[in-house]
Amino acid sequence: MLKIMISLILASTISIGLMAILSMVSKSTIMDREKMSPFECGFDPKSKARMPFSIQFFLIAVLFLIFDIEIAIILPMMVTMKTSNLMSWTLTASMFILILTLGLYHEWKNNMLEWSN
Repeated sequence: MLKIMISLILASTISIGLMAILSMVSKSTIMDREKMSPFECGFDPKSKARMPFSIQFFLIAVLFLIFDIEIAIILPMMVTMKTSNLMSWTLTASMFILILTLGLYHEWKNNMLEWSN
C-alpha cells in the first residue's frame, strides 16, 4: 500500500512540475486576425469556418455510428457460436439486440429520427 501511495505522489509531483515548467517556458500567443482565420491557399476565406449545422444531421450520424459499431460487435459473435455454450451465447446475443432495440425505440418515441422540425 505504501509503494502505491509513493508512486501516486511521485507521478503527481512529476506531472505538476512538468506542467509548471512548460507554462513558464512556452511563448504567449498573440491572437490576431491572420492566425485565427482558416487557411485557404493564402486567400481570404469565402465563408465562415464555424458555420452552424443541423443538429438532426448530427443525431442521425451518431445513430448510424452506433448501429455500425453494433455490426462490428455482432460479427465476431457468429464466429464464437460454435465454440461457446449455445444457451449462454443466445442469452448474450439476445440481450445485446434487446438493448439496441430499446434504444432505437426510445429515439423513435422522442421523435429524434424525424428530419424536419
